[in-house]
Amino acid sequence: MTTEDRFSMSAEKYLAKHNILVYLEDSVAQLLEHREENPKTNAVKFFSEYFNSLRDGNHTMFREYNFVQATPHNRASFVRLFWKCYRQIGKKGDLLSIQEYHSLISLLCPDFPFEPVQKTARIILLDDALDCLISFADFIYAFQVQFYYDEFMEKCHEIYLSLMQTQRSPRDPVVVPSGTEDTKVHQNSHHPSDGVDAMQYFRAVYPLCDRSTFSTPPGNCLKEILFNVPRVSFYGFLMALAKSESINDHIGKLPPKAELLEGADSELTSKKPTKLPIKQGKNPSGQPVAINPPLTVPNPQAQASPTIRMKTKTRPVSATGNSKHSSSQNVYTTQTSSSSLSSHSNKGKNSQINTRKTKKRKDSSEESSSDSDSDSSDDTN
Repeated sequence: MTTEDRFSMSAEKYLAKHNILVYLEDSVAQLLEHREENPKTNAVKFFSEYFNSLRDGNHTMFREYNFVQATPHNRASFVRLFWKCYRQIGKKGDLLSIQEYHSLISLLCPDFPFEPVQKTARIILLDDALDCLISFADFIYAFQVQFYYDEFMEKCHEIYLSLMQTQRSPRDPVVVPSGTEDTKVHQNSHHPSDGVDAMQYFRAVYPLCDRSTFSTPPGNCLKEILFNVPRVSFYGFLMALAKSESINDHIGKLPPKAELLEGADSELTSKKPTKLPIKQGKNPSGQPVAINPPLTVPNPQAQASPTIRMKTKTRPVSATGNSKHSSSQNVYTTQTSSSSLSSHSNKGKNSQINTRKTKKRKDSSEESSSDSDSDSSDDTN
C-alpha cells in the first residue's frame, strides 16, 4: 500500500483492512490471561514483546486455529513458521503422506483441522491418488495457496461448477442403466481435454479481486495463468496458482522454489528468560551480601534420607582388585558400616578383659608374697 492510499482511507477502513482491532483485542486478552499467573507483569513490556512477535511472524506458534486463520498476516506467518520448523524434511528428501503432514501441523496448532490439508493434497494428487506420498517442496507451496486463499478458492470452485453446467452440450451421451449390475460408467473430471474456456473463466473470476473482503491473488497473476491456455480445469488452475512465482512474491513469506531448502536452520530461536538483577546489601558487620541470590533446585535424592557424615580412613581398591600398593587417604562417607562398629565394640571388650587379667595377677602375686613372709617369720622363731 502506498502512502497516498493509506492517508486517503478513512480510519475505520484502515483498521478493518489491516485487522488492527483483532490484534488489539487479542493482546489485551493475552495480557489478562498472563496476569492471572504472574500478577507483577509489566503491561508496557508485554505489549512490546507481543507486537514485536507479531512483526516477526512468530505470534502464531501454539495458538488456536481461530486465531491462526483470523487474518491474512496470521495465515502467511503460519506457513512460514511451518517452513522454518520442518524444512529439514525437504533437505533429507523424505516423502510424507497427508496424515503425516497434518500431524506436523498439529504440533504447531493443536486444533488445526484436517480438511485444509486434504484440499492441499487434491491440488497435487487429484482425487484418485490421495494415498500417495508428497515431497516437502510440493506440499509447502500448495499449502500456502490453499490456506491463504481459502475463501477465494471456494468461490472459484462454485464459478467453475456453474460454467461446467452451462457449457454442457445436448449432444452429450445419455447413459441408460441396463439390467446388469456390472455396468459402470467411469467419469474422470480431471481429464486433460475437460475444463472450461480459460477466457470465460477469467472474466467470471476477475471481479472477485475487487469486490471480495477476503484475500485474492493479484489480477495480473490471474492473467498470466489464464491467458496462455485455451481451456483450463479447476485443479489445473489451482496447480498453476501454487507454482506461480508472482503469487509467491505477492504473499511474501516463502523464498523461491530454487532457494527453498537453502540457508541455516537457526532463524527460529526461542527467547531466553529474563534474569532478574541481583541486588546488593550489607550485613550487620558491613560486608556486602546479595539480597536476592539466584535460587538453586536441590537434589531430591540428597534429601531423601538424612545421614551423618563421619570421617574415616579407608584403603582404596585398584581396578585389578589388588590393594597392597595403594596408599591410604581420607574420604567422607555418608554411612558407618556395621563391621566398623563391631570392631570398636570388640576392642572395648578386649581391653576390659585384659585389665581384669592384670588385676588378678597382681592380687595373686601379693598373696604369694604375704605367704612367703609369714613362712619366713615362723622359721626364725
